[in-house]
Amino acid sequence: MKQRTFNTLFMLSSVDGKISTGDIDARDTDKDYPKISGIKEGVQQYYDLEKRTDRVSLNTGKVMAKIGMNTGKCKLNCPNVEFVIIDSKHLTLSGVNNLIKKTKRLYLITTNPKHPAFKVRDKLELIYYPKKINFVDLFKKFKQKYGMNRVTIQSGGTLNATLLRAGLIDRVSFVIVPTLIGGANTPSLVDGSNLRSTNDLSKIKTLKLVKCEKLKKSYLHLVYSVDN
Repeated sequence: MKQRTFNTLFMLSSVDGKISTGDIDARDTDKDYPKISGIKEGVQQYYDLEKRTDRVSLNTGKVMAKIGMNTGKCKLNCPNVEFVIIDSKHLTLSGVNNLIKKTKRLYLITTNPKHPAFKVRDKLELIYYPKKINFVDLFKKFKQKYGMNRVTIQSGGTLNATLLRAGLIDRVSFVIVPTLIGGANTPSLVDGSNLRSTNDLSKIKTLKLVKCEKLKKSYLHLVYSVDN
């Protein structure tokens, strides 16, 4: 039995692996896909599947700020879901309080000793790492201290790469959008550092297909287990 949580990476992706519609914050799939004919007709299927994910959701402060959490314009409302947010500089005090209001409980993980979350205590569990987040320790802590068994991860390509290469993602669940986006700097499912040496090949994870479901409007739902 694992000493840590079972972690699933759940993402919306284009056929070429892009998780955004461009390389600036103004471009965002939540905002842009509903505007595009051939995509908007089927995108709701992703959000329907999202409602059936784990009760614990991990994301980043950067994503939360991008969708308007700091300004209060974010429509996210998950009163039955516990949120784990990795953040050092993107969330304001208002953003932290808005997240607390919209979730069952907030766990904020940071390396910033001056993060505004230190000013908040109610419905907030603040976990501080002085220099670098130890994700192996973090996921063990989630299970052994906080009683979590499963976590759904919906973060960006850089954090996805960090967790994947550390062997901390057990399953990937992708909803594939029938589109090609392109762009060398457009965020992908897995970004992070480039692989160059022969030794770097050990960082590549192989997958085993668990499920392949054809959805409506040429969408696909692919589920793989990760060979760690």
